[in-house]
Amino acid sequence: MADVKIAPSILSADFAALAQAIDAVGPEADILHVDVMDGHFVPNLTIGPPVVKSLRGHTGLYLDCHLMMTNPGDYLEAFQKAGANGCSVHVEIGSTGALVDQMRDLGLDVGLAVNPDTPYEAYARWLDRIDLLLLMTVFPGFGGQKFMADVMPKVAHTRAVVDERGLNVAIQVDGGIDVHTAPVAAAAGASVFVAGNAIFGDAGGDPRAAAARIRAAASEAAA
Repeated sequence: MADVKIAPSILSADFAALAQAIDAVGPEADILHVDVMDGHFVPNLTIGPPVVKSLRGHTGLYLDCHLMMTNPGDYLEAFQKAGANGCSVHVEIGSTGALVDQMRDLGLDVGLAVNPDTPYEAYARWLDRIDLLLLMTVFPGFGGQKFMADVMPKVAHTRAVVDERGLNVAIQVDGGIDVHTAPVAAAAGASVFVAGNAIFGDAGGDPRAAAARIRAAASEAAA
């Protein structure tokens, strides 16, 4: 099992104060997760390369861009130039091989995102060509949704295959991740935990402490 990594999602942060939000959580963050929604693949519209460029100018954290888009290939270069370290595209949109090659050519870490109802067979063939597999634990589009525990068998099966084949693929989960659900996902084999509302919407007003609690809970379950 890889070490637990925490990836705060800025989708739940105050967009008028992103720099302050990043500073508040930064010491406990391994990765900064950037949700990019196009209003077509998912019914919501968020941010694009200009915001990523601004984030890169403010932080040295790894920028992990989840592209919930029907045409990510048209924007991968823009995200790379803006300072993204890695991008994840959805297997459901097709053209996966071409998108993987494009990300490699651009020097981006390659991520593949999978919706909760998409079966293992839809992404199995790509496991040896990617760096990160994002198994969504909600249907993408909006933050604050309830964790879908029925995705965990897929997480566990993928973990078993990755370990058996000795693949260097991080398994990321995103959706409803908090101090209660992170251990469930960690026990199934996830190693990277995207959390938005549970960190930036923490009732105590301390994103760093909230992230630390999620890390501790996941690490205990993964041990």
